[in-house]
Amino acid sequence: MKKVTLLLGAFIALFFISCEGPAGPPGFDGLDGRDGDDGLDGVNILGTVIDIEGDFNPSDYSITYQFPQTVEVFETDVVLVYILWEQLDGGNEPPIDVWRLLPQTVLLNQGILQYNYDHTFLDVSIFLDGDFDLGTLTSADTQNQVFRIAILPAEKLAGSKLDKSNINAVMSTIGVEEKDVKRFTLD
Repeated sequence: MKKVTLLLGAFIALFFISCEGPAGPPGFDGLDGRDGDDGLDGVNILGTVIDIEGDFNPSDYSITYQFPQTVEVFETDVVLVYILWEQLDGGNEPPIDVWRLLPQTVLLNQGILQYNYDHTFLDVSIFLDGDFDLGTLTSADTQNQVFRIAILPAEKLAGSKLDKSNINAVMSTIGVEEKDVKRFTLD
């Protein structure tokens, strides 16, 4: 019986508490505050994509590309390098580029060849590594090679599940279109 009385008492209390009376008089309007000083502009987090074409140096089988002053690369940025692996016939359209993320391994008659790279915030070094004399490579493997360098701010990748092997997904993520890609031919 005590529980029923307690439950009934709680229900009646809630009923009276939830009732509303007439609305009170409106309050006074406050004074407008002063506008504050404008803050500094935020950092614009953009990525950059650069194409380079060059020949591997026959003394060390490397290509070094120094980032121009117009491209700011931070130590925390992610630098990805892709090789133009082949171009497919596009029919009436321009050829279709096939890009592969480095490192790439190729099995040749001479042995195993690997295209690889390393980078700093100043430059990118693309190099060949193999388990045979690299002097036996053909010019098709070492001359007029085209590479695409994508510089992605770490802030863009935080928590991202970006497929870095897909150059189109990378470019879409950083808002770069094909027409925006800067192209350089190395001497």
